[in-house]
Amino acid sequence: MLVERALSEELMDDPALDAGTYTQVLHDLAQVNTVTLARRPTLDFLARSVGQRAKFRLLDVGFGDGDMLRAIARWARRRGIEADLVGVDLNPRSIAAARKATPSDLKIDYRAGDYEDLASEGWDCVVSSLVAHHMTPAQLVAFLRFMERESAAGWFVNDLHRHGFAYTGWPVLAKVMRWHPIVRHDGHLSIARSYRPDEWSPLLAEAGISGARVVRQFPFRLCVERLR
Repeated sequence: MLVERALSEELMDDPALDAGTYTQVLHDLAQVNTVTLARRPTLDFLARSVGQRAKFRLLDVGFGDGDMLRAIARWARRRGIEADLVGVDLNPRSIAAARKATPSDLKIDYRAGDYEDLASEGWDCVVSSLVAHHMTPAQLVAFLRFMERESAAGWFVNDLHRHGFAYTGWPVLAKVMRWHPIVRHDGHLSIARSYRPDEWSPLLAEAGISGARVVRQFPFRLCVERLR
């Protein structure tokens, strides 16, 4: 089971999905991130990459509901660090959903478009969460090259681990939490679409990247970190 990555498209990626349903799905996915402790690895990466800097500029690719950027904004505020936070998402409907969930005192710049259009904007860190498994290997290699080229302090990929126990247990968790049917379906498929640890090494090699670290994080997260 799960020997090879699933290639089916997720329902939330359907451009015909209405805006109201799309927003509900994003908000439920933010709850998934809370329940599964998904933000912790990214915040731990920032503690290592940003360190004692007084300020930093960060790009979050595929921000969705914006929950990761809000967590980063609060993390920086608690430490007295000035954070210039920008999110980019291919789906323009993500902007309205993220802004609705973001308090006015959190200054986050949400943008729609391709991450490549934000090259050469002086990023200290580039991060993503639950994005890598949406990409083909070729797309992921291009993304790795972008992050390696554009991040002065380092980059971080926070994604799922294609694991049998997670795949079996997800439907139970999703049903208990009463998440949207699309979240139940796509979450299950996302696990099957995600990469395994030994699949990252050739991708990094093809991207010409050395020094990156592939780390398993509880529960069933697989993260790739590059520190400068």
